Amino acid sequence: MTLGIVGKKLGMTQVFLDDGTVESVTVVQAGPCVVTQVKTKARDGYEAVQVGFGESKRLTKPEEGHLKRANGKFTHLREFPATNVDALQVGQKVEASIFKAGDLVDVSGVTKGRGYGGVVKRHHFRGGPKTHGQSDRQRRPGASSAGTTPGKLWKGHRMSGHLGVDNVTVKNMTVVRVDAERGLVLLRGAVPGANQGVVTVRPAKSSQGKGG
Repeated sequence: MTLGIVGKKLGMTQVFLDDGTVESVTVVQAGPCVVTQVKTKARDGYEAVQVGFGESKRLTKPEEGHLKRANGKFTHLREFPATNVDALQVGQKVEASIFKAGDLVDVSGVTKGRGYGGVVKRHHFRGGPKTHGQSDRQRRPGASSAGTTPGKLWKGHRMSGHLGVDNVTVKNMTVVRVDAERGLVLLRGAVPGANQGVVTVRPAKSSQGKGG
Protein backbone atom coordinates (compact mmCIF):
# COMPACT_ATOMS: atom_id res chain seq x y z
CA MET A 1 0.00 0.00 0.00
CA THR A 2 1.34 3.41 -0.97
CA LEU A 3 0.01 6.16 1.24
CA GLY A 4 1.31 9.56 2.32
CA ILE A 5 0.58 12.06 5.02
CA VAL A 6 0.12 15.82 5.35
CA GLY A 7 1.94 17.64 8.11
CA LYS A 8 3.51 20.84 9.33
CA LYS A 9 7.18 21.80 9.22
CA LEU A 10 8.33 22.67 12.74
CA GLY A 11 11.96 23.55 12.02
CA MET A 12 15.46 22.10 11.92
CA THR A 13 17.62 20.62 14.65
CA GLN A 14 20.39 18.08 15.21
CA VAL A 15 20.22 14.54 16.54
CA PHE A 16 22.87 12.05 17.57
CA LEU A 17 22.79 8.69 15.81
CA ASP A 18 23.67 5.37 17.39
CA ASP A 19 27.25 5.56 16.05
CA GLY A 20 27.77 8.97 17.69
CA THR A 21 27.58 11.07 14.52
CA VAL A 22 25.48 14.24 14.37
CA GLU A 23 22.74 14.51 11.75
CA SER A 24 20.94 17.69 10.68
CA VAL A 25 17.23 16.95 10.44
CA THR A 26 13.95 18.70 9.74
CA VAL A 27 11.16 17.97 12.23
CA VAL A 28 7.73 17.47 10.67
CA GLN A 29 4.51 17.21 12.66
CA ALA A 30 3.04 14.42 10.54
CA GLY A 31 -0.73 14.36 10.83
CA PRO A 32 -2.84 13.12 12.29
CA CYS A 33 -4.82 12.97 9.07
CA VAL A 34 -8.24 11.48 8.44
CA VAL A 35 -9.33 9.57 5.34
CA THR A 36 -12.02 11.69 3.70
CA GLN A 37 -12.54 9.73 0.48
CA VAL A 38 -11.56 6.35 -0.95
CA LYS A 39 -11.48 6.10 -4.75
CA THR A 40 -11.81 2.75 -6.49
CA LYS A 41 -11.32 1.59 -10.07
CA ALA A 42 -14.94 0.53 -10.36
CA ARG A 43 -16.34 3.93 -9.36
CA ASP A 44 -13.59 6.43 -10.20
CA GLY A 45 -11.37 4.65 -12.72
CA TYR A 46 -8.31 4.55 -10.44
CA GLU A 47 -7.36 3.78 -6.87
CA ALA A 48 -6.47 6.61 -4.51
CA VAL A 49 -7.09 7.92 -1.02
CA GLN A 50 -7.89 11.51 -0.04
CA VAL A 51 -6.90 12.65 3.45
CA GLY A 52 -7.69 15.81 5.41
CA PHE A 53 -5.42 17.77 7.72
CA GLY A 54 -5.86 20.83 9.92
CA GLU A 55 -9.08 22.02 11.49
CA SER A 56 -11.13 24.53 9.53
CA LYS A 57 -13.71 26.82 11.12
CA ARG A 58 -15.45 27.83 7.93
CA LEU A 59 -16.50 25.60 5.04
CA THR A 60 -18.88 26.01 2.15
CA LYS A 61 -21.99 23.83 1.98
CA PRO A 62 -20.50 21.58 -0.75
CA GLU A 63 -17.33 21.14 1.33
CA GLU A 64 -19.37 20.25 4.41
CA GLY A 65 -21.29 17.69 2.40
CA HIS A 66 -18.10 16.17 1.05
CA LEU A 67 -16.62 15.83 4.54
CA LYS A 68 -19.78 14.74 6.30
CA ARG A 69 -18.87 11.05 6.33
CA ALA A 70 -15.41 11.82 7.70
CA ASN A 71 -17.03 13.68 10.60
CA GLY A 72 -14.60 16.58 10.48
CA LYS A 73 -13.74 19.97 9.00
CA PHE A 74 -10.33 20.13 7.36
CA THR A 75 -8.31 22.99 5.94
CA HIS A 76 -6.10 20.89 3.66
CA LEU A 77 -7.07 17.94 1.45
CA ARG A 78 -4.49 15.84 -0.37
CA GLU A 79 -4.85 12.77 -2.57
CA PHE A 80 -2.38 9.88 -2.68
CA PRO A 81 -2.26 6.90 -5.05
CA ALA A 82 -2.94 3.69 -3.16
CA THR A 83 -3.38 -0.02 -3.67
CA ASN A 84 -5.60 -2.41 -1.73
CA VAL A 85 -7.95 0.44 -0.91
CA ASP A 86 -10.49 -2.07 0.43
CA ALA A 87 -8.52 -2.04 3.69
CA LEU A 88 -9.16 1.70 4.12
CA GLN A 89 -12.34 3.37 5.32
CA VAL A 90 -13.59 6.96 5.45
CA GLY A 91 -12.92 8.37 8.91
CA GLN A 92 -9.84 6.20 9.47
CA LYS A 93 -6.82 7.99 10.96
CA VAL A 94 -3.46 8.16 9.21
CA GLU A 95 -0.56 8.83 11.58
CA ALA A 96 3.21 9.11 11.54
CA SER A 97 3.55 5.39 12.28
CA ILE A 98 3.08 4.61 8.55
CA PHE A 99 6.79 5.52 8.21
CA LYS A 100 9.83 3.99 9.88
CA ALA A 101 13.50 4.92 10.18
CA GLY A 102 15.37 4.29 6.94
CA ASP A 103 12.41 4.88 4.61
CA LEU A 104 12.91 7.07 1.55
CA VAL A 105 10.26 9.76 1.04
CA ASP A 106 9.44 12.61 -1.32
CA VAL A 107 8.56 15.85 0.49
CA SER A 108 6.59 18.66 -1.17
CA GLY A 109 6.14 22.18 0.14
CA VAL A 110 5.80 25.81 -0.88
CA THR A 111 9.04 27.80 -0.76
CA LYS A 112 9.40 31.06 1.13
CA GLY A 113 8.26 34.20 -0.65
CA ARG A 114 11.14 36.55 -1.51
CA GLY A 115 9.18 39.36 -3.12
CA TYR A 116 10.48 40.98 -6.30
CA GLY A 117 13.90 39.64 -7.31
CA GLY A 118 16.39 40.80 -9.92
CA VAL A 119 18.10 38.54 -12.43
CA VAL A 120 21.24 38.12 -10.29
CA LYS A 121 19.32 36.77 -7.30
CA ARG A 122 16.53 35.07 -9.22
CA HIS A 123 18.51 33.40 -12.03
CA HIS A 124 22.12 33.74 -10.81
CA PHE A 125 23.22 36.05 -13.62
CA ARG A 126 26.80 37.24 -13.42
CA GLY A 127 25.96 40.88 -14.09
CA GLY A 128 27.82 43.43 -16.20
CA PRO A 129 31.44 44.57 -16.07
CA LYS A 130 32.57 46.58 -13.06
CA THR A 131 34.84 48.97 -15.01
CA HIS A 132 35.13 50.94 -18.27
CA GLY A 133 32.22 53.27 -17.59
CA GLN A 134 29.77 50.53 -16.61
CA SER A 135 29.24 51.59 -13.01
CA ASP A 136 25.43 51.35 -13.33
CA ARG A 137 25.27 47.91 -14.99
CA GLN A 138 26.71 45.62 -12.32
CA ARG A 139 23.42 43.80 -11.61
CA ARG A 140 21.61 44.41 -14.90
CA PRO A 141 20.67 41.59 -17.31
CA GLY A 142 22.12 43.11 -20.48
CA ALA A 143 20.42 42.70 -23.88
CA SER A 144 17.14 40.79 -23.76
CA SER A 145 16.78 39.89 -27.46
CA ALA A 146 17.71 40.85 -31.00
CA GLY A 147 15.84 43.75 -32.59
CA THR A 148 15.10 42.37 -36.06
CA THR A 149 14.93 38.60 -35.59
CA PRO A 150 12.96 37.46 -33.69
CA GLY A 151 12.07 41.05 -32.74
CA LYS A 152 10.29 40.01 -29.56
CA LEU A 153 10.80 38.34 -26.20
CA TRP A 154 9.98 34.65 -26.14
CA LYS A 155 7.73 33.41 -23.37
CA GLY A 156 9.75 32.06 -20.45
CA HIS A 157 12.72 34.38 -21.01
CA ARG A 158 14.66 34.76 -17.78
CA MET A 159 14.04 38.21 -16.35
CA SER A 160 13.40 39.87 -13.02
CA GLY A 161 10.12 39.13 -11.28
CA HIS A 162 8.39 37.46 -8.37
CA LEU A 163 10.73 35.17 -6.46
CA GLY A 164 9.65 32.25 -4.29
CA VAL A 165 6.23 30.77 -3.41
CA ASP A 166 6.86 27.81 -5.71
CA ASN A 167 5.73 24.24 -5.25
CA VAL A 168 8.95 22.27 -4.75
CA THR A 169 9.50 18.55 -4.14
CA VAL A 170 12.67 17.19 -2.56
CA LYS A 171 13.08 13.58 -3.58
CA ASN A 172 14.56 10.60 -1.76
CA MET A 173 14.84 12.13 1.70
CA THR A 174 15.73 9.64 4.44
CA VAL A 175 13.57 9.20 7.52
CA VAL A 176 16.05 9.38 10.40
CA ARG A 177 13.64 8.84 13.27
CA VAL A 178 9.90 8.49 13.94
CA ASP A 179 8.23 9.46 17.21
CA ALA A 180 4.82 7.86 16.77
CA GLU A 181 3.53 8.97 20.18
CA ARG A 182 4.08 12.66 19.42
CA GLY A 183 3.43 12.30 15.69
CA LEU A 184 6.89 13.52 14.67
CA VAL A 185 8.95 12.47 11.65
CA LEU A 186 12.62 13.54 11.48
CA LEU A 187 13.95 13.86 7.93
CA ARG A 188 17.59 14.16 6.94
CA GLY A 189 18.31 17.54 5.36
CA ALA A 190 16.21 20.60 4.59
CA VAL A 191 12.53 20.69 3.65
CA PRO A 192 11.14 23.49 1.43
CA GLY A 193 9.05 26.20 3.04
CA ALA A 194 8.93 28.26 6.21
CA ASN A 195 8.39 26.92 9.70
CA GLN A 196 4.71 26.10 10.34
CA GLY A 197 4.25 25.61 6.61
CA VAL A 198 2.21 22.67 5.32
CA VAL A 199 4.19 19.84 3.69
CA THR A 200 3.25 16.55 2.07
CA VAL A 201 5.29 13.42 2.80
CA ARG A 202 4.85 10.37 0.62
CA PRO A 203 6.92 7.24 -0.12
CA ALA A 204 9.62 7.98 -2.68
CA LYS A 205 8.73 6.90 -6.21
CA SER A 206 12.13 5.24 -6.57
CA SER A 207 11.28 2.95 -3.65
CA GLN A 208 7.77 2.03 -4.79
CA GLY A 209 7.31 -1.44 -6.14
CA LYS A 210 9.82 -2.84 -3.64
CA GLY A 211 7.34 -4.13 -1.15
CA GLY A 212 5.86 -0.65 -0.47
